[in-house]
Amino acid sequence: MGTLLKKGRVMRQMSDIVRHQDPVALPPTATVKDACRRMRERQVGAVLVTEGGRLVGIFTGRDAVHRVLAEGRSAARTKLFEVMTPNPKTMPPQKTAIEALRVMEDARVRHLPIVADGILVGIVSRFDFSGLELDRLDEETGLWERI
Repeated sequence: MGTLLKKGRVMRQMSDIVRHQDPVALPPTATVKDACRRMRERQVGAVLVTEGGRLVGIFTGRDAVHRVLAEGRSAARTKLFEVMTPNPKTMPPQKTAIEALRVMEDARVRHLPIVADGILVGIVSRFDFSGLELDRLDEETGLWERI
């Protein structure tokens, strides 16, 4: 099992969290409508945009609202490459949950793709983390605010 012991607590690795994932991935030429339909079917908040197994971008529900609906674009005609976030922040699978949470907090993102040697292996969101991991991030954030 890919966990580390830190300060008496077991820290999960990203590989543990994404081990059995089948993330939603579409090519850059897919439409926003296709992406939104897939997100609804799978009950997820993001689609990973890939070419040949390599991550090239991410498209989220927030992107649908801010970059498509709010701008009056057609979801049926707009392609993902037009409105995705290109080259999103990523993390390798051997990193820990707290490291992922720190990256998400610093980058102010809700979804973090997990990539190994350039190949997409999964994605995490804040909902994938346990209370213990979130509590630790809150402790660290509070400490930094007090310094």
